Amino acid sequence: MGHKLFIAAAVMVTLVHEVSAQTADQVAERAVAALGGRAAHAKIRSRSTTGTIVLATPAGEMSGTVEMLNAAPNKARALIQVDLSALGAGKLTVDQRFDGMSGYVLDSINGNRDITGNQLETMRGNSFPNPLLNYKELGATVALAGKENVGGRDAYVLVYEPTSGSPTRFFIDTETHLVLKLVVKLDVPQFGEIEQTTSLSDYRDVDGIKLPFHLQTTSSVQNFTITFTDVKHNVPIDPALFVKPPAK
Repeated sequence: MGHKLFIAAAVMVTLVHEVSAQTADQVAERAVAALGGRAAHAKIRSRSTTGTIVLATPAGEMSGTVEMLNAAPNKARALIQVDLSALGAGKLTVDQRFDGMSGYVLDSINGNRDITGNQLETMRGNSFPNPLLNYKELGATVALAGKENVGGRDAYVLVYEPTSGSPTRFFIDTETHLVLKLVVKLDVPQFGEIEQTTSLSDYRDVDGIKLPFHLQTTSSVQNFTITFTDVKHNVPIDPALFVKPPAK
């Protein structure tokens, strides 16, 4: 009898894991549908985004510009320029590039450097236009970690676990199925491990895809807000913009 009970318990545990996996998959699929669906996302091969950024500093808020480029399957570039003259630091220019395998940062204040370690592995585990579209093909998994309240909204906590790099927690509205917040822990050589939280809002339709036009990011290192003003899809992008520039 004891042996039979052990077998029954093992079967129940297996069923619980299967149901949880299916539920997590369903939440991920509903999020994809809420953001425009698979057919609309399949048409997106590149994206060019411009906007403004506001940094929180000891001397108050400093504003500047931000330009982002993305190309399938996971290439990314972010160019940030902010005038920090009020801090005696002059103009800040950060140009972060990732070509799908290697990453590099041109930083006018902290110095140029290769992206390495956990930060690089996390970037490799990402996918454009959305990692929830093809996480199974990437070898990643998703799991539900309950519900939490985000700004007065109930949200599923969906944990995206890539094959390498840090997991990301997606907080997905239980009614609209839009992503309200992203949380990821990164091991950054200059600062050690930091937890970065990004709140997403002001979703707008661009070519059948819903995108957040307002991002608010907080961490123990830096707080900033990005407001996008223009988004274009399937624009030609010079591949050289994603790679480390040649030495002069």
